[in-house]
Amino acid sequence: MTTAAEQSENKPSKLLTLASDIKLSHSVFALPFAVLGAYLAAASQGQLLHHDWQSALLIVLCMFFARTVAMTINRLADHKIDQQNPRTKGRAIPSGRLSFGYVLAVTIVCSLCFVTSASGFWFLHGNMWPLLLSPVVLLWLSAYSFMKRFTALCHIFLGSALAISPLAAGIAIAPEYIKEPTLWYLAGMVLCWVAGFDVIYALQDEEPDIEHGLHSIPSTFGTKKSLWISRILHVLCMTCLFLFWKSTDHLNLIFSFGIGIVALLLIIEHLLVRDPDTGKINMAFFTVNGVISLLLGVLGIVDVIRSV
Repeated sequence: MTTAAEQSENKPSKLLTLASDIKLSHSVFALPFAVLGAYLAAASQGQLLHHDWQSALLIVLCMFFARTVAMTINRLADHKIDQQNPRTKGRAIPSGRLSFGYVLAVTIVCSLCFVTSASGFWFLHGNMWPLLLSPVVLLWLSAYSFMKRFTALCHIFLGSALAISPLAAGIAIAPEYIKEPTLWYLAGMVLCWVAGFDVIYALQDEEPDIEHGLHSIPSTFGTKKSLWISRILHVLCMTCLFLFWKSTDHLNLIFSFGIGIVALLLIIEHLLVRDPDTGKINMAFFTVNGVISLLLGVLGIVDVIRSV
């Protein structure tokens, strides 16, 4: 019989197992754009986000809890599918390392923490929008996990889920700034960028998706057409990124260098996966795209700080 002390000792290891399973490190894809969106919204009022550390902290907390909810919902929704896929059967629930009930409990707690964090903007600045919109955000993020059952456009839906981040951060800091096109161009860039690299990532599951009747662009169109769809999405991504840069006076020369580097990195990404069987998909997925998000976030924030 497991003692209370042993159960207590198991809790940290369970949390670490869950953090590894939902790939907490992949938060790097959305967080820099949320922070950049918040900096731009603050700059529109002649302020700098780091002068309001409480709001900056709330944005990071909201991002952390929202992504955790999205990923735990994904693991809960797909645990039976994951059991049948050689690539995913080692995940925490299918492998028995975590129970369905434990992951569900974490999902509920993180959902409550997300709503609580969003309410902080109301208490700090009288801005109710983050609190009012928090249930909608959670529903949208959670819905992604079920899209593969219905449509090959699931990659676009995932892109939209991450594209919420700069919009939500902007609303949290300066709701009226959402009327400007700047954050919408950034959201469009994130949507097309994420959808493009998710199509590449989904190439690993082309055969299992076909076998189990799941929808994705690779399972619907095959490898060659899917790679072209990914390239088109990334061309649209670069178009949105250029329009984003041109839409605001807060982004200048430093960010323009970032645009050029991102274009080069996307070319490298597609060169890496010309032959998906070479095993370079994970390198293209995490390494290249992690650099892209951090680069744009850091250079954008530096330009914004210099402009205020």
